Amino acid sequence: MNKNVRFLVNFSLLVLLIGIIAYPKVRPLFSGSSSDEPGFQPRQRQPLSVSGYIISPVPVKEEVRATGSLLPDEEVDLAFETSGKVVGIFFEEGKHVKEGELLAKMNDRHLQAQLQKLQAQRRLLVEREFRQRSLLERDAISQEAYDQAVTELETLDADIELLKARIAETEVRAPFDGIVGLRYLSEGSYASPSSRLARLIKIDPLKLEFSVPERYAGEINPGFPVSFRVDGFLNPLEAEVYAVDPVVDDRTRTIRVRALYDNVGERLNPGRFASIALELSQTPDAIAIPSEALIPEMEGDRVFVYRSGQAHPIYVQTGIRTEDRVQILDGLSFGDTLLTTGVLQLRQGLPVILDNF
Repeated sequence: MNKNVRFLVNFSLLVLLIGIIAYPKVRPLFSGSSSDEPGFQPRQRQPLSVSGYIISPVPVKEEVRATGSLLPDEEVDLAFETSGKVVGIFFEEGKHVKEGELLAKMNDRHLQAQLQKLQAQRRLLVEREFRQRSLLERDAISQEAYDQAVTELETLDADIELLKARIAETEVRAPFDGIVGLRYLSEGSYASPSSRLARLIKIDPLKLEFSVPERYAGEINPGFPVSFRVDGFLNPLEAEVYAVDPVVDDRTRTIRVRALYDNVGERLNPGRFASIALELSQTPDAIAIPSEALIPEMEGDRVFVYRSGQAHPIYVQTGIRTEDRVQILDGLSFGDTLLTTGVLQLRQGLPVILDNF
């Protein structure tokens, strides 16, 4: 019984295999048609409707986009150089001050008293030096006695200058023209060198700081023009590079660049965010195609062109890339018709119809 079942199964499989092999050959006999008959038409591929355009010279410029921040031209935290009681504050918060203007004063009455004492002593020493010089001219005293009088006068002058320097430490003066920020001390408070009085900033001009990839290190130099935008201003603003950091950041592989913006009227404030555009180079007659027409593949980048009603693939070499276009260095020529839509459906020799011609 088992042998009969096994025989039937093997026989059925053999018949099925023979039928599969013979089916393509006997199919025309049952279908009633043949490729040799006059009415037979082979199946043809339907043309695909696509868009394209004729490549012509266009200007292409290489731009580097970055983000940066606006910094004050000068900035310093104001503080006293010594410790003592604050007896006067002479500035208004948020107002402009001039270089050398007195901003705050600390109690220095004891130093002023010492200065008056030394100045009184100096008058006596000046008169003594005059008398000694007169006597020396008549050979009434020795040169040594006169030199001693001169030395005493010079020593006293040095003590006076030292005391004046100590008095200057009780004052805070503006080191440059700028705007004073919020103050953190009041009259009557005790201050030390670690106590911050206020912050002084200079915002005309402003510094624009940003970073660019290291491959542009040799192209951006002092004098390079920079265009940037900030919120609230419709038109782009212009700055000029004045310094490039000679060291590449090994973490981000970028270099830091600073530019100066002539902040006329102090329209911008430091700390604002800026979107930056650098125009590195420009080619006036380049081949540039829409980014969507380029097909990246393992073998390289490929595009399709229109030739004799069919799509033909071409591998190309790319160059500068912008937001919506790619420069083609090799593979395409002026006058070629580039296919720009349906590129993922295109195949070698596929019939196409240009719907925009």
